[in-house]
Amino acid sequence: MSSNNVARVLVVGGGYVGMYTALRLQRKLKQELRQGTVEVIVVDPEPYMTYQPFLPEAAAGSISPRHVVVPLRRVLPQCKVIVGEVTAIDHDERRATITTLAAEETGDGAIEVAYDELVLAPGSVSRTLPVPGLADVGIGFKTVEEAIGLRNHVLEQLDIASSTRDPAVRDAALTFVFVGGGYAGVEALAELEDMARYAVRYYHNVKPEDVKWILVEATDRILPEVGPDMGRYAVRELRGRNIDVRLETRLESCEKRVAVLSDGSRFPTRTLVWTAGVKPHPILAASGLPLTGHGRLKCTAALQVDGVEHAWSAGDAAAVPDVTAEQPAKPDEPRPLCAPNAQHAVRQSKVLAENIAAAVRGGPIVDYAHKYAGSVASLGLHKGVAHIYGRKLRGYPAWFMHRAYHLGRVPTFNRKARVLAEWTLAGLFKREIVSLGSLENPRAEFELAAGTGRHNEAS
Repeated sequence: MSSNNVARVLVVGGGYVGMYTALRLQRKLKQELRQGTVEVIVVDPEPYMTYQPFLPEAAAGSISPRHVVVPLRRVLPQCKVIVGEVTAIDHDERRATITTLAAEETGDGAIEVAYDELVLAPGSVSRTLPVPGLADVGIGFKTVEEAIGLRNHVLEQLDIASSTRDPAVRDAALTFVFVGGGYAGVEALAELEDMARYAVRYYHNVKPEDVKWILVEATDRILPEVGPDMGRYAVRELRGRNIDVRLETRLESCEKRVAVLSDGSRFPTRTLVWTAGVKPHPILAASGLPLTGHGRLKCTAALQVDGVEHAWSAGDAAAVPDVTAEQPAKPDEPRPLCAPNAQHAVRQSKVLAENIAAAVRGGPIVDYAHKYAGSVASLGLHKGVAHIYGRKLRGYPAWFMHRAYHLGRVPTFNRKARVLAEWTLAGLFKREIVSLGSLENPRAEFELAAGTGRHNEAS
């Protein structure tokens, strides 16, 4: 694929930055896209964008999984969407190598795409540590598949505990260990604990106090984004629900389904959820572009890769100077950077699209400037914490603000209406507590029938 006198913008990643940037470019360059003088290509391994703040509610059953994702082809009809993974970038030649599903099936190899402007926004991946047994038993929490899989797994453990007389098996099934006290870990644990506490009322031999929930955090506080006061409140709230919060504690091992902590505690468990941070996507290191010591792209305040023309980035992948923060007193001190969170990513994508459109048309570019507004976090149904513009909220007001904020941020009116409808119905009717773990292996029943002839004999 070559440019052929067409200004081609290649967007690597279909997450917050990738999708929002392409969506705004679609509007800003509407005339050029119709005339065929500009092409916008979006490459992502999945054909949808996942709105990650809704993953905990999807895991708890408050939101349907299909309403947590936004199909890229529907919202980007004027862009070309390639479902594949960028494996190499030669920015000197302005070419990217992409491995697609078809290439994997046919063995024809990867395709090459030429571009004029490059937007690197692949997001981040889970950061794992060399903990013995983690790769074998750990469960992540970054994708909708992981969220729904975890929901099914938790309900399945209640079924196992209810149907066994072995105290060791029962205890392990009813022990849930979460590692990481950031947004993902705390919100996932809080929502699932709410769901499980509701679900056990339908089990004749399982009580809420039988279920153990353990949160392991290596630092001295959780939810650092909402400030120390709200972080301490969150710890008190969780402990008030009999959740064992272990601060300044690390996971040492989880071999043979036994979680061993740095304080000497040992917990037999069938569930270990790893949410202990993220790291830059590997494609950044393979791009040959300048990186920081933490592996993120060095960027200017205008969201250009520092010292490189026609390369742009934002979000998790980019180290963008925060021009609104207090600058260091000495010139050799590091400048403050924008936090790699959704609040900055969504706003950066707007400026990024404006600057790319200006680059295509030959106009001036501007710097990104946004003063951090604060953070909100859910601690389960009707519970939350928030620190917004210096004001601290907790309980129901914080939970309501959390929902209102994310309802306003989720893309497309279609998704907003569907999510609001599901929240309304969830308030009127009881929770759904069914486990659909068989969805993860849909051919299991057919394979069993084909291999044994059981269904023929039964008929």
